[in-house]
Amino acid sequence: MRIPAASRVVILLAGLAFGMGGGVAMGVERAAYIVEKKDGAFEVRQYASQIVAEITVDGTMEEAGNKAFRPLFNYISGANRTQGKIAMTAPVSQQRDGEKIAMTAPVGQEAVSNQWAITFTMPTNLTLATLPSPTDEKVRLRAIPARRMAAVRYSGTWSQKRYERNLARLRDWMKTNGLIAAGEPVWARYNPPFTPWFMRRNEILVPITPTK
Repeated sequence: MRIPAASRVVILLAGLAFGMGGGVAMGVERAAYIVEKKDGAFEVRQYASQIVAEITVDGTMEEAGNKAFRPLFNYISGANRTQGKIAMTAPVSQQRDGEKIAMTAPVGQEAVSNQWAITFTMPTNLTLATLPSPTDEKVRLRAIPARRMAAVRYSGTWSQKRYERNLARLRDWMKTNGLIAAGEPVWARYNPPFTPWFMRRNEILVPITPTK
């Protein structure tokens, strides 16, 4: 499915149900990937394809997660055609972009408005054909094909300043290693809000061109 060109955030849950304004439900599944290269805090990863449930909301980066969490949580909690529950996965990730340009990721667009696409990743045993349709028309289901990502891992608070500092580190490392970006950065968070800042696992991932 296409999402209207906009400035978006993609939030992917894969092993931990991240309660952005309330409770937290624990899961076991995480987004699957293979590490191709490791260099301290930096990695090159190959991610498997994913199915996501997504909603677009207005607001600031900080407001977006809280605003979108409830309709998506309702979907996996039974607000769907079969009224069945769907397990959540982790991490929580954010991506600013617009229309999809390539199948590797939603990439490249101008920021048209202050809109964010919030996404929950679905369990790997479910497909677009087997997932129940949402009863909320604002919630969409779509597929994200397998993709290759450069990643940097860091701990600490979820401030934009810390995000930008680590994104600059990742881009410098990519340049040194001849890696070419193929999409917008993704900000991944693995822990619930009450986790002490020094124990948090945060990541920034950038889609990169496939190996030849």
